[in-house]
Amino acid sequence: MDTIDRKLLAFLRKDGRASLSALAAELNVSRGTVQNRIERLTRDGVIAGFTVRVTAADDPHAVRAVMMIEITGQKTLSAIKALRGIPEIRALHTTNGAWDLIAEIQTDNLVEFERVLRGIRAMDGVSKSETSLLLTTL
Repeated sequence: MDTIDRKLLAFLRKDGRASLSALAAELNVSRGTVQNRIERLTRDGVIAGFTVRVTAADDPHAVRAVMMIEITGQKTLSAIKALRGIPEIRALHTTNGAWDLIAEIQTDNLVEFERVLRGIRAMDGVSKSETSLLLTTL
């Protein structure tokens, strides 16, 4: 990934529905260049998908949490790839200290939330996790 790829990803994080023309203008490249880069980033797994995110105020019944995850051995890359494929994970972070990864999770209800937690905990390489529900955003 180069500077243009990183800028493109930053713009897509802000507005995943931005048109190719608007992205091209922001990046000062052609529309075709933007389209080719998005296709490549998607094919290479850098872009895991496109989704709509609503603010907590617009979805007050959503279940939101952070999950700290410990990965065993040399399984970090495969675990990250698997975790990035879970649509309920809104963001995934590496970190230092006792935990290897932190996942920001959001589901529509507790039944879905429990399903996501069970799935993550059953993943190959996940040795330990700790989850905290987010109550109020200040």
